[in-house]
Amino acid sequence: MRIPTEPIGSVPRPADLRAALNGRAQGLLDEAELAKQQESAVIDTLTRLGETGSSVLVDGEQSKPSFVTYPVAGLATLSPDGVVIPFADGHTRQLPCITEGPFRYQVRAESYLRSAQQHTDRPLKQAVIAPSALSLLYPPTPIKGYSREEFLHDLADEAEADIRGCLDAGAHVVQLDFTEGRLALKLDPSGGVLDEFIALNNEVLGRFSADERARIGVHTCPGGDLDSTHSLDVDYANLLPKLFQLKAGNFYLQLASEADPERVLGTIREHLPPTVRAFVGVTDPVNATPETPEEVRDRVLLAARYIPVDQLGTCDDCGFSPFADDASTSRELAFAKIGARVRGTALAEAVLSS
Repeated sequence: MRIPTEPIGSVPRPADLRAALNGRAQGLLDEAELAKQQESAVIDTLTRLGETGSSVLVDGEQSKPSFVTYPVAGLATLSPDGVVIPFADGHTRQLPCITEGPFRYQVRAESYLRSAQQHTDRPLKQAVIAPSALSLLYPPTPIKGYSREEFLHDLADEAEADIRGCLDAGAHVVQLDFTEGRLALKLDPSGGVLDEFIALNNEVLGRFSADERARIGVHTCPGGDLDSTHSLDVDYANLLPKLFQLKAGNFYLQLASEADPERVLGTIREHLPPTVRAFVGVTDPVNATPETPEEVRDRVLLAARYIPVDQLGTCDDCGFSPFADDASTSRELAFAKIGARVRGTALAEAVLSS
């Protein structure tokens, strides 16, 4: 009885890559040298993930400026004063906003996938940002000659191309990062913003066939940045019923950091569609203490009491250090947690197969 296990996406950048990024920002390093550092970090990430026993690899998003802003990297028509996202520890992240249209991706995730494929023949998962997150790039004051409706139309086309490019390039699975789902309920408890997000994402997902959607997943978590979160205080029960309306074949669900995981598992059992797989989080990237394989095993066995084993998978709660400047988590800790997830999932498989 096999229980698949997958990483989410981000892995902490090594110190020399962070230094190279700072050097590039200050004009002290050229683009070619930065690219060498990024490629080296990708190779090391793939190697170390393989050493953990991971059957599905990721490039660790070593070449992305962040998991959310990679499509607009280098876009000249941006203003820095976009939506501000507050975290529980008091720090914030601010998104840019566009100043004119039409909206076009400057970078597609396919480029990261093809680069990683040069260094491994193992299955590769590719994370992409959900269109709902990028919808926040449109400013509150309408852009003259480019309406929000026109922007959302362009965005849906661009997001579809981002996903389809990765599928066509041979991604094992394409994962939409939808961390703004839970945050939407914090910003708008009525659920209106979340409904808009679900509708936009489904507009894109509905363009894919059933076979293609089997290779598409959606990840949700309460955010994980600088060892803090933005929406862990939002009740999961208010998100999950709507989350499972998304037209995806896989869901990657933060769970290890939940105060009452059994209550969440009960909600998953109630609303999980019969044709999809639920990957439950069994390691908490925000917690500095590494899980043991035995702790992971027990979390998997608990989940198996609520989710049919043929619909069950495991993952990390969130990516590790999804923003390039985040040095709060070491690579050593991240790989220790990933290794515990892989070994603990195998221990649970043995118990469930006995």
